[in-house]
Amino acid sequence: MNIERVWQSDFHLYGYRTEDRKGYQVNVLQRHQTAANGVHAPVPRERMCAAAVKLRDTYNRVPDAPFFRKTFGLWMAIDHWYETGLDRSIDLDEFFFFDPPGHHELMELGWCEAEFSPVFQEEVVKDLGDKEIVRDTAGRHVLYFKGRRQGFMPEYLDHPVHDRRSWEEEVKWRLDPGTPERWHSLEARMRSAIAAAGTGKMIQQRLIGGYMYLRSLIGPENLLFSFYDQPDLLHDCMQTWLELADRVIAAHQQYVTLDELYIGEDICYNNGPLISPDMIKAFLFPYYQELVGRVRRRQIDRNRHLYVQLDTDGYAVPVIELYRNAIGMDVMSPFEVASGCHVKQIGRDYPWMVLSGGIDKRVLAQGPRAIDAHLQEILPAMRRRGGYIPTCDHGVPPEVTWQNYRHYRLRCIEMGG
Repeated sequence: MNIERVWQSDFHLYGYRTEDRKGYQVNVLQRHQTAANGVHAPVPRERMCAAAVKLRDTYNRVPDAPFFRKTFGLWMAIDHWYETGLDRSIDLDEFFFFDPPGHHELMELGWCEAEFSPVFQEEVVKDLGDKEIVRDTAGRHVLYFKGRRQGFMPEYLDHPVHDRRSWEEEVKWRLDPGTPERWHSLEARMRSAIAAAGTGKMIQQRLIGGYMYLRSLIGPENLLFSFYDQPDLLHDCMQTWLELADRVIAAHQQYVTLDELYIGEDICYNNGPLISPDMIKAFLFPYYQELVGRVRRRQIDRNRHLYVQLDTDGYAVPVIELYRNAIGMDVMSPFEVASGCHVKQIGRDYPWMVLSGGIDKRVLAQGPRAIDAHLQEILPAMRRRGGYIPTCDHGVPPEVTWQNYRHYRLRCIEMGG
């Protein structure tokens, strides 16, 4: 079944003119009702699921709207919580008071690593006793504790791209948009996306950003040298990124209208961006601008606002206007407090922006009194402002007990509705 044709035929079916004036009015009404399916036009508010209403109010920056209750970053702490008494049988969403998703994620374009098809075969490269060096599915050599893959930051020893030869022979062909395996589940995934759009959920396309992508290919240190030593290689890498992203998103846009592009970038560290604004403009923005422009031109619902979210760790303030002016970025996360990001001040300085994050993970480890003081400083002001989702400012560390984390979530409800 071609879903696009079904939607199009449904849409036009109700648009025919009849000789009977009353019948014509009825058919026009039916046509409008069919068009408001979340694909051709937004679903009316009264037909949206509750989570979609809350999330859309947040994105519309409605003052005093209840906070959307979002989970973020539990993967670092959850095993430790189970070991320290958290009941494994409980529903975490209920226990920590999270809302059901108000969006529907479209993937297939990577996040922290490039979307290879096929991926590298994972294998142990060297046994070091209590540790081991593993080639992972992204082609990197990674130092792990033996038998553990999650709950800590691994050490990356090598990356798959060193030069033009390694790029061409080992990597580039894994990013071919025409690989048949990329498309096997398209119809099923699009049925789910169309159903979600029909409940008003925001359709979010996630994709690895250019800097994160280049870093996953080349490595953080070697990448910095490559901007000077191998600029043509980096541009070829980025052109390949663009071609894959454009083909995948174009296929998705045959079925749904996108509400958001969510870019995993991680381009900042504790003092600001990892590369200069000039490098961002030269190596990233031409490809971003081309992609975002194509996405906007292809939208089924041409009147839909396309939100662009940037996810970056570190001190993000210096890149806010850069990304806004270049690609219309209007949502950002997660605002690490230790690096100097303070969402209350940033919310004042950039009233047009939707913010998510900004709750200091270090404070969550200190106990209820410190948590209460921290949240009292942030949440009332941000609720009055609107356009804010309170979450931890990165992965929740094991030092945060599950009791403290639940206390924080309860206070978010009390202060945020």
